[in-house]
Amino acid sequence: MQLESGTVIEARALLFDMDGTLIDSRMVVERIWKRWCEENGIDWHYVLPRLHGVRMLDSVKMFVKPGMDVKAVHERLYREELEDVEGIVPIPGAPQLLTELPPSRWTIVTSADTPLAEARLGAAGIIPPPLMVAGEMVADGKPDPEGYLLGAARMRTAAADCVVFEDAKAGIDAGLAAGARVIAVAGDHPGEIPANVEWVKDLTALRFDGMHEGKVRLVVR
Repeated sequence: MQLESGTVIEARALLFDMDGTLIDSRMVVERIWKRWCEENGIDWHYVLPRLHGVRMLDSVKMFVKPGMDVKAVHERLYREELEDVEGIVPIPGAPQLLTELPPSRWTIVTSADTPLAEARLGAAGIIPPPLMVAGEMVADGKPDPEGYLLGAARMRTAAADCVVFEDAKAGIDAGLAAGARVIAVAGDHPGEIPANVEWVKDLTALRFDGMHEGKVRLVVR
């Protein structure tokens, strides 16, 4: 359900996914993984719809052929993603919104590990928040809710008092499982957002309206 203009969103803390929500790294990720699939005879059309929103190691385990060295594949793909940031840009509206928000009221919960997250955010011109939750900080990645529960704890609030911003099904499922309100950043794929999940096209749709009774208030433009 697309949020209507004038809708008010309030939360004690905002938890943002990174890839597809704050930054657009799709072109880089898909370029690297498609090349690997073609080199190894793996069906790219099977991999693509399952690739985004989860930790890289979890993806590698999902897609390698029997007998392939999971560690070696992961190390190769990780190195390529860490070194290749060409084409990474912020999602429209993200830099302005993050600049306006009180720093103590938002963080990032990403499947990327800290070095990769810092490299991508840097390429997009976004300063990583001090309480960011990265992939290596949790035992189980999205769609498990552990990351968002940790993010809420680092914000010193309950997940039920947070709003999660996500773009991929795995992350949406994680936010919902944590008990948070989830708003999807649909971009060019609103048809992929579950029917029961609220969404906006990108972050230009949201305006910071100050703090009200200890809560961040956003208004849909």
